[in-house]
Amino acid sequence: MSDFAPTSSSPGEDLSLPKATVQKIVSEILPKDIAISKEAREAITECSIEFIMILSTQLNDIAEKEAKKTIASDHVIKALEELGFHNYLDIINKVLDEHKELLKGKEKKNNKFLNSGLTEEELLKQQEELFKKSRDRLQGSGSPGAQEIKQEN
Repeated sequence: MSDFAPTSSSPGEDLSLPKATVQKIVSEILPKDIAISKEAREAITECSIEFIMILSTQLNDIAEKEAKKTIASDHVIKALEELGFHNYLDIINKVLDEHKELLKGKEKKNNKFLNSGLTEEELLKQQEELFKKSRDRLQGSGSPGAQEIKQEN
């Protein structure tokens, strides 16, 4: 296959990409009246795997030089520059910017504190009230656990 084959894979292990994914990508790019043979699809898959292995090796080298254990998007851009894929950097930067904006939107949606419309003090007060109700309920029941809690207090 390649000089870039990962050292961690066993000799009999084949690397591949999902056939449906490759087919979908190719189908979206090619005109509808063009068919692609099985051999051509396999060649595209092999080339894609080769590209990913070369890029991964480059990414690993960059991360090691920077003493990083996590590969970041900046490393991907740098690796593509080093590999001579300058023509793709504009579109990649655009996609990265869109992804960052999407993440910002998700963070805002998922932040229950900000979405509650209450101040931190109001939320803390509500939390304390819930704890008190829970303690009162527990102490009011006749279960053995409740009796132990009553004795400790």
